Amino acid sequence: MVVAGRDHLHAVQEEDGTKRRQILDGARKVFMDLGFDGASMGEIARAAQVSKGTLYVYFADKSALFEAIIEEEALQHGQVVFNFDPARDAEATLREFGLAYLHLICRPGGGSAIRTVMAIAERMPDVGRRYYARVLDKSISRLSGYLKARVVARDLDIEDCDLAASQFMELAKASLFLPFVFQAAPAPSEQRMAEVVDSATRMFLAAYKTK
Repeated sequence: MVVAGRDHLHAVQEEDGTKRRQILDGARKVFMDLGFDGASMGEIARAAQVSKGTLYVYFADKSALFEAIIEEEALQHGQVVFNFDPARDAEATLREFGLAYLHLICRPGGGSAIRTVMAIAERMPDVGRRYYARVLDKSISRLSGYLKARVVARDLDIEDCDLAASQFMELAKASLFLPFVFQAAPAPSEQRMAEVVDSATRMFLAAYKTK
């Protein structure tokens, strides 16, 4: 009887997770198509193919739904493995990180959360702050930690590694990310991303490589 109870509980949890996933997928599409202000719980329920009653069982309002999507975005960023072995060559590490970072932020659909956060950050500053801290600032911190190790190894000469990390990330997405996030251009090609990251790496090392 105990085993049957556990099996039933597992089935309920699995169904619960599937339904939540269904709702989040529907909400993501609505937010992408209509933006935060244009989205309604009714539209989200239709897109997710659930009743509004079911929707409210899982999420109190569209703000809670959007924050759950932001949470997923943070998890996706956190799951990307960047090889920041402190003993690793700076040029190879920067090139590899730059490409991985571009793939992450310029993936199809990847700009929708950023666009929506930018649109509502002034009215909902807590959402903007959380998104920045958990998605963008975390990547800066990870790269900064690697740069500090290369400064100790006397491979790089950098006074402010947080600033330098931000500079490299801006160089790596130059001419690619803004056109993509504002839908002025499609996601960049592999070749174009490699060209931009290669240029960013050369510029960064020209400034910070120990002379």
